Amino acid sequence: MATAGFDEHVATQLANTQLAQETPRKQAELELLNLRTNPEFPQALLRIGAHTQATVQIRQSALSVLRKFVEDNWSPEGGDGLHIPIPDVTKDAIRQGILELVLGPEDERKVKVAASYVVSKIAMVDFPIQWPALLPSVLSVMPAGTDAQLHGALRILQDLVEESLSDEQFFSVARDIIAACQAVAINANRKETHRALAVLVFRSCFDLMDIVKDDHKKEVRQFADEILKAWLPFLELVIKTPLPPQTGSDKPDAWYGPIALKVQAVKTLIKIKSVFKSLLLPKSFDLFSATWEELARLQTEYQNLFIDSDAQGRLEDIDGLPFTLDFLVLEELDFLNQCLRASPVQKQLESQVIAHGSVSKTPWALDLMKLLVAYSQITQEEEGLWDIDVSLFLAEETSVSSSYTARTACGDVLIKIGEWLKENAVEALSAFTDTLFAQGAGDWRRQEAALYLFTAILRDFLDTQRPIPEHVSARYLSLVQYAVEQHEYPILKARGFIVAGTLSITYPQASAFFERTIKTITEDESELVQVSCVKAVEGFIEAGAPPHHQGAIIHAIKQFLDARDMSDIEEADDLLVTLLETLRTTICMDLRIAITPNVPAIDLLFLIAKHGAANFQVNMIVTEAFEEIVRAMNDPQSYTLLCERVVPSIIASFDVANITQDDPLVTLAAEILVYLVEYGTEPLPNGFVSALLPKLNNLLMNSREGEVLRPGAEALKYMLRHDHQQVFAWHDEENRSGLECTLRIIDRLLSSSVEDNAASEVGGLAAELVEKAGPDRLGPFLSQLLQAVAARLETAQTPNLIQSLIIVFARLSLETAQDVVNFLADIQISNQNGLQVVLSKWLENSVNFAGYDEIRQNVIALSKLYSLNDPRIAQTNVKGDLIIPESNTIMTRSRARASELAPLSHYQRRVHDMFLTERRPLPPQQDPDQYTIIPATLKILKVLITELLSASGAGAAPNLAAAAATQIAEDAESDDGDEGWEDDPDTLDLALGSTKDDLMGWIENNSSSRKRDDETQRYLSDFFLHAAKENVAGFQEWYNHFTEDEKAKLNELAQA
Repeated sequence: MATAGFDEHVATQLANTQLAQETPRKQAELELLNLRTNPEFPQALLRIGAHTQATVQIRQSALSVLRKFVEDNWSPEGGDGLHIPIPDVTKDAIRQGILELVLGPEDERKVKVAASYVVSKIAMVDFPIQWPALLPSVLSVMPAGTDAQLHGALRILQDLVEESLSDEQFFSVARDIIAACQAVAINANRKETHRALAVLVFRSCFDLMDIVKDDHKKEVRQFADEILKAWLPFLELVIKTPLPPQTGSDKPDAWYGPIALKVQAVKTLIKIKSVFKSLLLPKSFDLFSATWEELARLQTEYQNLFIDSDAQGRLEDIDGLPFTLDFLVLEELDFLNQCLRASPVQKQLESQVIAHGSVSKTPWALDLMKLLVAYSQITQEEEGLWDIDVSLFLAEETSVSSSYTARTACGDVLIKIGEWLKENAVEALSAFTDTLFAQGAGDWRRQEAALYLFTAILRDFLDTQRPIPEHVSARYLSLVQYAVEQHEYPILKARGFIVAGTLSITYPQASAFFERTIKTITEDESELVQVSCVKAVEGFIEAGAPPHHQGAIIHAIKQFLDARDMSDIEEADDLLVTLLETLRTTICMDLRIAITPNVPAIDLLFLIAKHGAANFQVNMIVTEAFEEIVRAMNDPQSYTLLCERVVPSIIASFDVANITQDDPLVTLAAEILVYLVEYGTEPLPNGFVSALLPKLNNLLMNSREGEVLRPGAEALKYMLRHDHQQVFAWHDEENRSGLECTLRIIDRLLSSSVEDNAASEVGGLAAELVEKAGPDRLGPFLSQLLQAVAARLETAQTPNLIQSLIIVFARLSLETAQDVVNFLADIQISNQNGLQVVLSKWLENSVNFAGYDEIRQNVIALSKLYSLNDPRIAQTNVKGDLIIPESNTIMTRSRARASELAPLSHYQRRVHDMFLTERRPLPPQQDPDQYTIIPATLKILKVLITELLSASGAGAAPNLAAAAATQIAEDAESDDGDEGWEDDPDTLDLALGSTKDDLMGWIENNSSSRKRDDETQRYLSDFFLHAAKENVAGFQEWYNHFTEDEKAKLNELAQA
């Protein structure tokens, strides 16, 4: 096929992939996959991408396909799946052509961006060895290139810094990149958007500097100090420079460039503060003042655009540069908050407070409160959205919204001031708020904003147990009285009730609004006011509202729901959560309300759960509420009354939902059933099993979902534990007994068709059945059951299932250890002796067991196996100690990260198998762990020594010591510490490499720690002392094979 014809064919297929019709679209996608093996394919894509006569959409598509082709095939090793070798001559042509396209004179930004992604993917493999000319070519066009060339160069630089450069490579070229960016940024003749992009690239450099500084602390800090001497004055100037005056239709379009530059300048200052705190400290007050002045200048325009009008905000251009005023205000408020932590800023402001005698009389404090109130006003957009969906309002109230706005940023600034100035911050806010309410009817938006800010700082004071001055509380109570009467302004009215509920926790007089709040839930015309009252009720209850209000609250919530079509609020997650939280809090005032006649507490829980079962938070609140209720009904009469209310709803949930599919309602009903049975009475109420077991049996025999099978098996386990007589006496429709049905369920869960995670409760169920039924009832089924458990244990991979299956043998070993050994020694599993299979898995995984009871049972079982002194156990070889390979290599952070990424964990391999529809080969394991091989008897003793340390709480000590040592080392090696800045442990920059490493290290150091268990410790101490004294099972001989650390631990025990 000729080149032109081939290009046309490829372009046609690219166009067809954008068709709405499914059949031709999929045919085109398949054809493009087939064309990958044509040697001309990548160059054809490049030619189409560079063809100025083609549509932008087709060119973007061609470059996107080329990028994916490069990802899969450019590296000689190739990626996953089919690897297509690319000849060197083709690579040379593509490198040259794609670079010319990005750096060329064409001014189509979408094409430039798509092409720069291709450059980035090639650079990740080839730069700098195979493509040494890349960076010089990019830097050479930046001083005098056209706007189009400069844009392309900056895009490549951004991708290089963010995606391609390693930390070592960056350090060698950092000076050239930063100098080139600075030249663009300070050039007033360049477009502001290009200058903003240059600042963005400069900011990205700090992520790499943050990594490099770990190994080159002194050099990196000196380099940062040097470059910031030139950059900081420029960034300050950008903030100080007012937006250009605009008239008529030019506003605010002509602001887009200047705003984009300002946003990047502020973002960069925040980044500098997070990486090199001390370098920013000398300029902190100047930058604070400049930012405050800028926010004061922008206040009127922000009011006009977003408060008085509904201008579109939160816009970014093709390069990801924010360019609307709301973004700028948000970033500057965030930076203002950061600057408030600097000691020069605090000292300067404190000196003015001292001069004026109090914060409430200090001009800067009142001016700052005025500024915060102005930017905390509800925008026209928010007001419209809240009117449509009250969940958006509740999301802001509960601080779970993903949208961080100027309003929430102002709340954070005020909270920071409160942490610094304590109750003086509330005094200052109160003083300014008085001016807004002084003449009565005023600007309701500003009044509501002031009360919103008070709510924010009040909640923070409550969280940190700091008092609000009583006279301030009294003043705000009078403002609440005014607000709740403003029927024309429902948002202000709603805010009044929320303040009343929160204030009542610290100021009892506010509880006077409690009964009115309950009535307003059903009587007010505004849904926003109603849900605000539902939210406020929680505060009143926390303040100690008397329980006799329970019924009124529950009936009010019922009336609220009755007035609505529940299908309309199924997606209103925050509303459902708020209703549930208030309902749960109300029930917890006196848990016996759940069984009080004519009070629909349980019915409401199920109603909300039914319509919100897909929401994780709804599930969590409902199940926790039921756990609290069931645990409180610990006498037979109360528990029976509870079951009469709950069981019909559980059965109805199973009937309505589809148990063969992933239906969240089935999952929730099964989880509720677990709590209902786990904390049930012994025996269970008459008819309990016959009512629920048919549904449970159907569920466990037909569902394929792990989220259903796990709680279902657990519920059946507790039924057996509390009332096995009822279970065994029950018969299904085919006259199979409960015992036979349970055996069939266990057989299904042990089958290979059920994945590990779904079957993780089967061991506990099997152990309970064996214990309750006994050999007499089980007869020949006992050996079949145990052999099936052992066979499943051989293939089990997940820790939960392994522990569950081992517990079957552990519980049997508590009473009949010799019978367990005899049984396992006589069976074969995949051509291996059963004792070898089970002991290997048992001893390899014992130290990972979870749960006090399970750990204790396992420890006692192992000690009994050891005490048998059975030669068959001693002749069974298992994994011993980990063999640590010798190495003289210093493990830097870069090497550690590389070594961690190389091997795939067992879990990662399972995820690969579960989720990749196209089976692809996995990379081979690099340096797999190696172990010594030792007798099982010795391994049992080693495991018990480890468990002795864990039970004493000493197992966590090394992790804690390591964490402390790491923290000390990091503090000592940090670039400059936090001197001059308030410590802010709650603020993490997740973009920083060090933050990610620290978080992962913390998880690793804390995930496996066990708490102290005195009972297990006493048992093991007695066991080892007795074994040593009586030389049980040849203990003295085994002692000689212990490591020095193990001997030292036992010697320490002997001397205690």
